[in-house]
Amino acid sequence: MHEHGGGGLSHELVLPFALALVLYVAAVVSNRKHRRRPWPAHRTVAWVGGVVAAAAAFLGPLAGAARHELPAHMTAHLLVGIVAPLLLVLAAPVTLALRTLPVVPARRLARLLRSAPVAIVAHPVTTAVASVGSLWLVYGTPAFGELLHAPLIHELVLVHFLIVGYLFTAAIVGIDPSHRRTSFRLRAIVLAAVLAAHAILAKLVYSVPHPGVPVAEAEAAGLIMYYGGDLVALAIIAILCAQWFRATRSLGWTGGGAKQMPPSPVPPRPLS
Repeated sequence: MHEHGGGGLSHELVLPFALALVLYVAAVVSNRKHRRRPWPAHRTVAWVGGVVAAAAAFLGPLAGAARHELPAHMTAHLLVGIVAPLLLVLAAPVTLALRTLPVVPARRLARLLRSAPVAIVAHPVTTAVASVGSLWLVYGTPAFGELLHAPLIHELVLVHFLIVGYLFTAAIVGIDPSHRRTSFRLRAIVLAAVLAAHAILAKLVYSVPHPGVPVAEAEAAGLIMYYGGDLVALAIIAILCAQWFRATRSLGWTGGGAKQMPPSPVPPRPLS
């Protein structure tokens, strides 16, 4: 596929992942000291798993192979764009921040979450367009070779996948507080559309190799993208259905959204 020179960048990428782990664990410890309710252990496990999954796409053997082998790159894409975002979302980092930050910064964060720009960026339709659009730009057009030709661009593409993947997953099955959570029906429709676009793109990768990509590599990458994406999609669907069921069971059928963020600037009660 594409050969990439330079390996010094990988060592610099250790810092953000280590920092993400340290800050989260420090927040958990702080919460334990100052709050009566302990932070759920499974959320910490989810955060660690998400950071490790994302790091695997940037560091180590898989990251090295992803720079010149399409199947390895597709595996890295699944880890950083789908698996890691789901785990990070389930770790509820915003809720943890609201529980551990001092009152003034927590209120500022709550106001930011209620702002119109955040509502637009975090809307399911916006995140879906960004997710699907970037996937088709990278894998469905001749720009694929150019985007992955240099190590720095390769890493930036993965960072983009991580950010967009997190925003999309949070918009669909987020458990952190949200002031303008959209209806379950809309989220289900958007999720179905994104999964369909992802499946079509996987078939395109499988059947129409990019110039210079061996047919066997293209077919393997297409299968990884198709079936790997389906496995994570099943988890997202199950979580969305469970959230929808709990909401309709406790509030009665409205076809509407999940719990909303309270209008007060005071941080909301944490999720368990």
